[in-house]
Parts: sequence; structure tokens; C-alpha cells
Amino acid sequence: MTTVAKPVPVVTTYLELPDRAAFRPWWTTDPDVTVVESHIPFPAFYRFLYRAVGETYHWTMRLDWSDEQLHDYLSRPSVTLLVMYVKGTPAGYIELNAESEEPDVEVAYFGLAPMFHGRGLGKHLLSVGVQRAFDDGARRIWVHTCTLDGRYALANYQARGFRPYKTTTETVIIPVEG
Repeated sequence: MTTVAKPVPVVTTYLELPDRAAFRPWWTTDPDVTVVESHIPFPAFYRFLYRAVGETYHWTMRLDWSDEQLHDYLSRPSVTLLVMYVKGTPAGYIELNAESEEPDVEVAYFGLAPMFHGRGLGKHLLSVGVQRAFDDGARRIWVHTCTLDGRYALANYQARGFRPYKTTTETVIIPVEG
């Protein structure tokens, strides 16, 4: 099979959680699930997570960053990287950025590796990240998701209390097997 570039219309939805009162968390009771903050900037581990979660959804932006760029970014006090483990295996992550293009805290990246989909773990991981952002002083949390992301991403954000405030549409070129 060959890979070809295909133009695809992509709708991006921007959502916000305006305050803690709007937050509707969901927690797992599975003792095999833990979420741990990654305190040491480790570009190779970050790339592993980024690829494991984002490859299916055509995440590519951070793959071009050098080790130095990733290290510098992950070293910022404004960036929090929370990694979910299931029975000791990295299953996904949520990246929070308190110095992004809009006021307050952005969920910069969030997701699970495909083998962990369908178990409610995304609801838990998003809840952990949102709780952490509010505990760290966020007044508002925002995120954007697009039609290339997982089919339940938008529903998960809205179920946790996020409300859409803007949409954009653009055509992007993605590689497809042809």
C-alpha cells in the first residue's frame, strides 16, 4: 500500500469550563488505574505518549520539536503533564498549559492509546486533569477538539461541563493509505 495526501475538511470546536461549579467529574474505582504527574522533562517519553495517543488522529505538530524544545517546554512551571497508567502501563495523558493563547488553563493535549479506549478511562483522566487545574488556581479551563479526534471526545468534554463557544473550519492535508 502507498500513502497519499488527501485534503479533508476539519471542524474545530472550542469549549470552556467557565468555573468549578460547572464541572461534572467522573471517577473510576478501578484500583489498577493511577494518574501520576511527570515531574522530570523527558522528551523521548513525551514523544512516546504523543505518538501512542495521537498517531491515529494525525497529531504531528510536536513531532517536529527537537529534544531541546520539548525539554524547555516541559520544564515550564505553567505546564503540567499527568500520565495515566493501567496496571503499570502508560495508557494516556493530559497536558495542561497555564500560559497558552487564551486566558487561564488550556487542555493542550489529552487522550488514551487506542488499546485503552471504551473503558471509561478518558472520563476519569479528563476529570483528574480538570480537578488539578482548578486545584492549581484556574478560574477557567478551555480546550479545542476537532473532527479528526476520537468520536467521543466532544461528548466527553460536554459531559464534564465544558460548553462550546467557537467553531472554525479549515481544510487540512492528511496522509491516507491508498
